[in-house]
Amino acid sequence: MDDIIQVSRLTKKFNIRQNSSFIKSLFSPEGKTLTAVNNISFKIKKGERVAFIGPNGAGKSTTIKMLSSISYPTSGTALVNGLVPWENRKKLAYDIGTVFGQRSQLWYNLPVQDSFFLMGKIYNVDEIPFKRRLSKLVRLFEIRDLLVRPVRALSLGQRMRCEIVASLLHRPQVLFLDEPTIGLDVTAKEIIRGLIRRQALEEDTTLLLTSHDTDDMEKVCDRVIIINRGKLIFDDSITALRDSFLRKKYIEITTDSGQKIKMVVNTAITPAKKAVDELIRQYHVTDLTIENPPMEEIIKEIYARE
Repeated sequence: MDDIIQVSRLTKKFNIRQNSSFIKSLFSPEGKTLTAVNNISFKIKKGERVAFIGPNGAGKSTTIKMLSSISYPTSGTALVNGLVPWENRKKLAYDIGTVFGQRSQLWYNLPVQDSFFLMGKIYNVDEIPFKRRLSKLVRLFEIRDLLVRPVRALSLGQRMRCEIVASLLHRPQVLFLDEPTIGLDVTAKEIIRGLIRRQALEEDTTLLLTSHDTDDMEKVCDRVIIINRGKLIFDDSITALRDSFLRKKYIEITTDSGQKIKMVVNTAITPAKKAVDELIRQYHVTDLTIENPPMEEIIKEIYARE
């Protein structure tokens, strides 16, 4: 497989003014330089599904914006499907799809299908192939009942399914997903993860997904790149990450009396299912949650090992 994304010594710095007065800052431009992305390099092969993760302010979204041609780097370079993003913005737009969890590309007051048809025109997709493509995606993402509803009337989970469909209408080679499950409930997250993975596998679409949710990376991706304070600190398979840093599970149950019981399980010693079965034998359980350790904890452990 060829490398569809190549990043070499990519750096992005921001000058931050510390003077609160704009007029004063013109004559006394005191400030500091913030390095959001610090000399990072990596390659992604066609069809790979890669999680690009880290805490708030790590540089994830800044990197995605450079690779999707929204932002220019301070130094370094990158190729996406053979194009330098910030030098080929219009041409690259036909090769990539983008989904930003907190920003919509759909028209707020229009029915969903109107946004889809507008985007088909924007990407110059011929009418018959477009209708076939839309029909397939509508069926896969189960949004037929949503097509005539205005975007403003959709739930967050419904809107996110429509956002992903919109990003796939022109058959992009690369799909950038920035926090696609943010704010969704557990059920909606599971649906979105399954749909993203299935779509990528069927069409050999390359995914670069950012998230704070470790379940996103485990259930969608095969490889993970971790960034912190602008620097890459981990690049390996999901299996390697799981074996080294995802051995804890946080289990919480609620009993019929309303009592909440929490426990931490080392899955290298005790399988999570065995721990849950033991709790169910001891208590009358009315609710149960199992969570991975938070991303910040994983990153701290990686730093400690380095």
